[in-house]
Amino acid sequence: MTDAELHAAIAKVGNDRPNSPVRVFQLAGAMPYTVNVEHRTDQPQAASVHETEAELFYVVDGSATMVTGGKLVGETRTGTNLSGKSIEGGAPTKLAKGDFFMVPEGVPHWFSQIDPAGLNIMSFHLPRK
Repeated sequence: MTDAELHAAIAKVGNDRPNSPVRVFQLAGAMPYTVNVEHRTDQPQAASVHETEAELFYVVDGSATMVTGGKLVGETRTGTNLSGKSIEGGAPTKLAKGDFFMVPEGVPHWFSQIDPAGLNIMSFHLPRK
C-alpha cells in the first residue's frame, strides 16, 4: 500500500463516529490477520480486550493517550472480545505521529484521550498460533 493509497483509505473512513474502521488487508485462513485504517474522533472511546490476538497500532496522524492494563468498566462480551466504557487503573502512554504500540492478547486497552484534531491509525490484528 502506498502512502497515497493509505491516505485515500483514511479519507473514506469518515468523521461522524468515535471509531470508524476500514479494513485494508486480510489474510484468510485458520488465523486471519487483518489490517484496518481507523479514524478516531475526540469523543468517548470503548475499551477492549482481545482474548486470542495481539493488536499493533501505528499512528499515521494525530496523537492520543492509550491506557493499558487495569480492569474494564461495564464489561460486555462479543465472541472472544470484551469491551467496556473505560478502564479502571492501568498505565497511560502518550502516542503521536509515527509511533508503534503493541497490546498483547488479553490486555485491556483504551484510548482515554484523543486530541481535538482526531487520530488516524492503522491497527494490525495478530492472532496467536
